[in-house]
Amino acid sequence: MTLSKCKDLSIALARFPKVRLGHLPTPLEPMDRLSEMLGGPRLWVKRDDCTGLSSGGNKTRKLEFLMADAQKQGADTIITQGATQSNHARQTTAAAAKLGMACHILLEDRTGSNEPDYNLNGNVLLDQLHGASISKRGGGTDMNAEMEVLAESLLQDGKVPYIIPGGGSNPIGALGYVNCARELVEQAAGIGLNIDALVHATGSSGTQAGLVAGLAALQSDIHLLGIGVRAPQEKQEQMVFDLAERTAQYLGTGVQIDRSAVRANCNYVGPGYGLPTDGMIEAVKLLAQTEGLLFDPVYSGKGLDGLIDQIRKGYFDGMDNVVFLHTGGSAALFGYPDTFGLPGYTD
Repeated sequence: MTLSKCKDLSIALARFPKVRLGHLPTPLEPMDRLSEMLGGPRLWVKRDDCTGLSSGGNKTRKLEFLMADAQKQGADTIITQGATQSNHARQTTAAAAKLGMACHILLEDRTGSNEPDYNLNGNVLLDQLHGASISKRGGGTDMNAEMEVLAESLLQDGKVPYIIPGGGSNPIGALGYVNCARELVEQAAGIGLNIDALVHATGSSGTQAGLVAGLAALQSDIHLLGIGVRAPQEKQEQMVFDLAERTAQYLGTGVQIDRSAVRANCNYVGPGYGLPTDGMIEAVKLLAQTEGLLFDPVYSGKGLDGLIDQIRKGYFDGMDNVVFLHTGGSAALFGYPDTFGLPGYTD
């Protein structure tokens, strides 16, 4: 792989409309206290929590392409969906506000929680602060069908709606992480860093699919590992592979996706999506207290749990540098105030 491949990929991506929403490139920083504590490879963090849009997160990269496509199609109203504490919903509402569009959010109750903080604080509070209308659906609802029903109603009212799938996970949105793969490779080259592995939380599949397609286009040998937060391994990997293939085809570079490049470890989901695990709690506390970094309880916290446990189990033995992609979401912490067992005032 050479930097000329990065230039070729930049040229390919430049064919697609894009609106600037994020603070890019995001920082690439060492986590030396954590590295010393775990005794494995040197650990780095790619700070996609610093994308800037409504406290940041990985969905901003996807929205740069999705919102530009919405503008191209003359949309005036955005529709999307997610779980109650959806980071994607929060960033989408902010993007719509910034671009002067109305925004309708459908939130699926995937946890069954009746806690006021979970249902009204954190990302939900920010959704409303950005001016979006939100409505709730029961767990297991066909959310894509619900968005289509809402879109039809808006059309009847003279609006021009644009539907963004959950997580922004389609070939248009995944271009954001094709671009992130290029950005990361260029950053590493600029500081003389040889990245052996890249680890991240994987859910709706768009982030991982974009990285798979991007690394393939760059002919990179970086070992990519997703830590699943919702689906079983076979289903998760198939979703990622299918979307990576569609993304590569949409990109139009002729790149073929190798099925073996799609890896998801789904042993850290626990009792279900958005439901806390002991490992997540320990990981979030550890990073807050060793690196001063805030991770979220749904995605990045479980991803960290997987990273830490796999280091201890020797998965990365022989590797020198491992990067964790921080997908943001710390606003969701405020939806889980009792989860971390914090003591409150000490005097």
